[in-house]
Amino acid sequence: MRRKLFILFCLLTLPAWLAADENDTAAIRQFAEVADATAIENVQPVKNIILMIGDGMGFEAVTAARIAALGRGIGLAFDRMPVIGQSVTYSLNDDLITDSAAGATALASGLKTLNGRIGEDREGRKTKTILELAKELGKSAGIVVTCEATHATPACFASHVKERNNYWEIARQMSQAPLDVLLGGGYGYFLAGSRKESFRDDELDLLGEMQKRGAVVTTKIPEFRGLDLSRVDKLVGLFAPSHLPPAGKREISLPEMTQAALKILSRNPKGFFLMIEGSQIDWAGHANNLQYSVEETLDFDQCLQTVLDFAGKDGKTLVIVTADHETGGLSLNSADEGKKTLTAGWTQGDHTANVVPLLAFGPNAAAFGRVVQNHQIPQLAVQGWGVKNFTGFAFEK
Repeated sequence: MRRKLFILFCLLTLPAWLAADENDTAAIRQFAEVADATAIENVQPVKNIILMIGDGMGFEAVTAARIAALGRGIGLAFDRMPVIGQSVTYSLNDDLITDSAAGATALASGLKTLNGRIGEDREGRKTKTILELAKELGKSAGIVVTCEATHATPACFASHVKERNNYWEIARQMSQAPLDVLLGGGYGYFLAGSRKESFRDDELDLLGEMQKRGAVVTTKIPEFRGLDLSRVDKLVGLFAPSHLPPAGKREISLPEMTQAALKILSRNPKGFFLMIEGSQIDWAGHANNLQYSVEETLDFDQCLQTVLDFAGKDGKTLVIVTADHETGGLSLNSADEGKKTLTAGWTQGDHTANVVPLLAFGPNAAAFGRVVQNHQIPQLAVQGWGVKNFTGFAFEK
């Protein structure tokens, strides 16, 4: 009898479930594939866009870094940002929790997608990225990270694959991408398979191919520091076979690499796009390691200071700081300023659905001072370039 009643209940409620599912799907598709009504009133022209992504960086990671560095004080570069908003990060997966691939695709292409997708929508269609758009507009473009260049976030701006772990194909596509600057780690995916430290199973010499196309290529930090950047138009600097070491052990910092990128990219009179990632804030969250999180976030903050110094003098640069998601569910439980100790709790070792910081400086910065979906961020940003309805498939000028 109970079984019959359960079956009857399912039959009676099935139409409602299906209708709800159809409504949810329709709403998700609206967010994913249609440009939002994000028109900025009185748009100011923007020459350069610098998008800084703290991977896994929630508000609490910034707060922990501030307390560790300044105690009760306020004075990080984060605190200089005049506009503060929030970004909603969910992907199109059922549990709403994004991974870095879907999160970065939203930030790169102006649409939401499924977890694991790199520069592709839910149907597997390749999406135009803001970096590719910049090149179409005659601007220069660069990527600076502390992870492998083939990792999810940088890959989403310069490649298009269905599976984020296909590092070999990502490297091949990135070697052909319209990049003027690529700095970080991961040269193992760009070396021919017979070379020491290579991760490839073929004989593609991708570093050599980039060099043939005019890039100055280096894997040595001393060699990088000895370059006369005024004579370098394209630069590839990958300083480890895999990821760069953690901030406390890195021989080259995110600010140093960013400074080099700005010197090269800023020579283009039409402007540039630069994506900078504080890659390892995320890994600290996965490890529930507060010291690691603080060190990586402060390195990212020092990089932001470098960017703000440039943007403040330039006057035509829009700086956006956000995250692809929050990692770890960090909470700050107690602090002792005298003993310089900070006690934290973590809810888990994975990504959360928490909203993340959205900070802006420069022309049109006020448009970011609210709660937005993550895919709206590039839609808003490129309006200063005279581009409307940017969705990764089409746009209007």
